[in-house]
Amino acid sequence: MSMSDSESSSSGDYKNFRQITRDRLLYEMLRTTRARDPKPIWKVLIMDKLTVKIMSCSCKMADITEEGVSLVEDIYKRRQPMPSMDAIYFVQPTKENVAMLLSDMSGRSPLYKRAFVFFSSPISRELVYHIKNDGSVFPRIGALSEMNLEYFAIDSQGFITDHERALEDVFGDNAEILQTHNAFIHSMATRIATVFASLREFPYIRYRAAKSSLDASTLTTFRDLIPTKLAAAVWHSLARYKATIPNFPQTETCELLIIDRSIDQIAPIIHEWTYDAMCHDLLNMDGNKYNYEVPSKSGSTAEKKEALLEDHDPIWLELRHTHIADASERLHEKMTSFMSKNKAAQLQLIAKDGGELSTCDLRKMVQALPQYSEQIEILSLHVEIAGKINTLIRDLGLIEIGQLEQGLVFGNVGTKEVINFLRTNQDVSAENKLRLLMIYASVYPEKFEGDKGAKLMQLAKLTTNDMNAVYNLNYLGGQVTKKASGGNFSLRFETQKKKLSARKEREGEDETWQLSRFYPLLEELVEKLSKGELQKIEYPYVNEPTPTKQEGLNSGAPSQKCLNQASRSAKSRRTPTWAKQRVSDDGNSSDSAFRHLTSEFKRMGPRIFIFMIGGATRSELRMAHKLTGKVRREVILGSSSLDDPPQFITKLKLLSSKEVSESLRQMPMNIYF
Repeated sequence: MSMSDSESSSSGDYKNFRQITRDRLLYEMLRTTRARDPKPIWKVLIMDKLTVKIMSCSCKMADITEEGVSLVEDIYKRRQPMPSMDAIYFVQPTKENVAMLLSDMSGRSPLYKRAFVFFSSPISRELVYHIKNDGSVFPRIGALSEMNLEYFAIDSQGFITDHERALEDVFGDNAEILQTHNAFIHSMATRIATVFASLREFPYIRYRAAKSSLDASTLTTFRDLIPTKLAAAVWHSLARYKATIPNFPQTETCELLIIDRSIDQIAPIIHEWTYDAMCHDLLNMDGNKYNYEVPSKSGSTAEKKEALLEDHDPIWLELRHTHIADASERLHEKMTSFMSKNKAAQLQLIAKDGGELSTCDLRKMVQALPQYSEQIEILSLHVEIAGKINTLIRDLGLIEIGQLEQGLVFGNVGTKEVINFLRTNQDVSAENKLRLLMIYASVYPEKFEGDKGAKLMQLAKLTTNDMNAVYNLNYLGGQVTKKASGGNFSLRFETQKKKLSARKEREGEDETWQLSRFYPLLEELVEKLSKGELQKIEYPYVNEPTPTKQEGLNSGAPSQKCLNQASRSAKSRRTPTWAKQRVSDDGNSSDSAFRHLTSEFKRMGPRIFIFMIGGATRSELRMAHKLTGKVRREVILGSSSLDDPPQFITKLKLLSSKEVSESLRQMPMNIYF
């Protein structure tokens, strides 16, 4: 099976990771099914649960409709026969899906006229044989192809593989006796490899080494070998692509580093003070969907609405990685500027003040009103969100908690301050006390030995179930000790892990806000990787480059040979997505500025891909955007999932749970069309 280049790839304009994914789905898949028709013919798009999620992350229903799709169907639901219409199948290459395809298209009365079949990942020869040897079905197949696109583009520089139970499967109490881990690794590796198939990239693969390879006295465990196994599985998948996909690079063009959640226990727990992180941490959002109420036009009842905080919103793009205080200030400035410069807003203010409006004034107001309404709605939405967050920060006492968290991480405060806080702040929420104790345990694990943990639990008035989250940090530390009798807790982290839990003040970092000092340890790893300073013994290669090629990869201005390799496809001509769009006073991005972004920046070096097993955080996703500008190489972060603190804590509690969590197994992912 082969995969043709996207029609959009011929363009020299920079397209970010999410845009490339969208273009492949719309143009390489949907549009090719109508290219042979002299006039547009409506088709049915049939997907399974996984591919619906893939599609919804990158495309809207309007995009799909524009490509000739009139109806989207679930392959496992009963469907109305439409024998005069063609169907496009975008599904996983499973036995069940192939059986459904054959059932739909076989016999004298198939459900559809023709079937254009696209598989999300490589299909086995056995299943291809079943399709080709069905005499009634195969003549009705208009296309049979592997899209090799089985990841979820959640951001312009981020993706997940949607393995929500990865933390439990890798670090859990029963991880080593589970019989599913090989299938889990294979599935994750397959989805990671499809990222490189989409971007036409072939990486040098590095991974976190097992501790037993660094210290002969350390016992090798299943969880410790996961990065090693995953790296080998990704390499195996990419070797197949190298041999089967036309125009796939035959030499390495980028770097991939595979790590797991054990490298940083604090990042998933600590309060992150950026606008994006605060929204997801405090507002009980449903994915990227924010639900709110506005006064109805009749004025009787409130009208429920929802907004997607995503890339299409220019204000969100501008403010998402800024400190919440800075975001609030800038929103206030934008609203003030908008109200003072917009004609419709001015005229409306005159009317409110009881002033008389001339016929000319009314005409101008009517002409400006549609644009005014849209702009004021976006601005008002963000002003409301920022206001709600600031209220929660005040009501929950988060500034004092945040200062204490930062002090623990950077060594400015210790046990005395934590104890005093717990004694004098009994009204603090259980979740925030738990998060504080988890950070305390990560920095000072010896403070939980013996009966000390039980005493802290009593002081904080936390339940045993809550304290399981603290105890289960052991699993991320490498050495697991069982609970002592009498309900006591014993945390024994390895010396190396304790060292990793601390942070040093970053030299050259000029943070305006004291609560923005924290940074994920992944930031240090990426910086070292870009400079060629990452120790090979700790992060070995699967396919090690020669010294000349390594020099090109690590240079901020890479060698011409490396650039020639990376520019084999037009997608590699990239400009940094970290560059801010110019935003006008009315809160809208300047289209002309956005259009000419590609001419304002030099081509960057080879991409850096990071994959985090066990869930990434929003601070780490922000790091990918930040370091892209700093190291002059596009950084793309991938993970099994993207977790906010409440989700991570829930998963952490389950590491020692005997019962498999159905809630995690069925954890929803938002579908936007």
